[in-house]
Amino acid sequence: MRTLVHLSDLHFGRVDDSLLEPLRKRVRAIAPNLLVVSGDLTQRARRTQFEQARDFLDTLPQPQLVVPGNHDVPLYNVVKRFVNPLKGYLRHITDDLDPFYADGEIAVAGVNTARSLTIKDGRINHEQVALLRERFGALDEGITKIVVTHHPFDLPAGNDNDDLVWRAGMAMKAFAECGADILLSGHMHLSHAGDTAARYALGGYSALTLQAGTATSTRERGEANSFNVVRIDGAEVHLHRYEWREEVRDFALQTRTTFVRHGSSWREVAARARQADAL
Repeated sequence: MRTLVHLSDLHFGRVDDSLLEPLRKRVRAIAPNLLVVSGDLTQRARRTQFEQARDFLDTLPQPQLVVPGNHDVPLYNVVKRFVNPLKGYLRHITDDLDPFYADGEIAVAGVNTARSLTIKDGRINHEQVALLRERFGALDEGITKIVVTHHPFDLPAGNDNDDLVWRAGMAMKAFAECGADILLSGHMHLSHAGDTAARYALGGYSALTLQAGTATSTRERGEANSFNVVRIDGAEVHLHRYEWREEVRDFALQTRTTFVRHGSSWREVAARARQADAL
């Protein structure tokens, strides 16, 4: 079994500081095999915000796989936005825009979907998809293959399709061919779990999509601050969602859902609300 903690949309610059220490303690207690952060580490891509994000990441478990989000590209400084849009991210967070982690059970590939030409939208290009094909194609069949982006490939019902990553259809065809199993994302500040079968008709293939809410931002969009824990045990994926609960001043386990892989698709087999156990 492998355990991933999935944080997203930290937004340093608009962080609720009272959440940082409880989040730090909870993540350390979970002791994940890998910590994933799916973008928007800052609110306005300013140096001090990147420094704050870097300091916080340094207090969390290693190894870490981090990708940028659209908020990590300067919005108001037009020169920086187009000449070197990810300068602050590359300097303070990581200089690897194609991060990759693999062990005997999982392979996790990060993809940068943040672009200078868009304000909030994201894109994936042919070169990035080719790299994913190469990385996943070299793996044993039993390895669970995971893609991490900021912008999502699927959305909760009722949301605008404009929030999907651009060229999603092209990428999904490649994911079907190379057997990508799980897609982790953020961006919406909403938690969501499902599969891609309804949106993409790909010959019976579907990927499990797990979207994390915002862990620390004050921009909650109607949902409490939260993060996901993903436990991968062969053909089973156990999603544990932790949510900030003011009455206990802690991130508490809110829901547990189990998905089972059947061939090239996924099925939800259990969902339980507000568990009492700590982890």
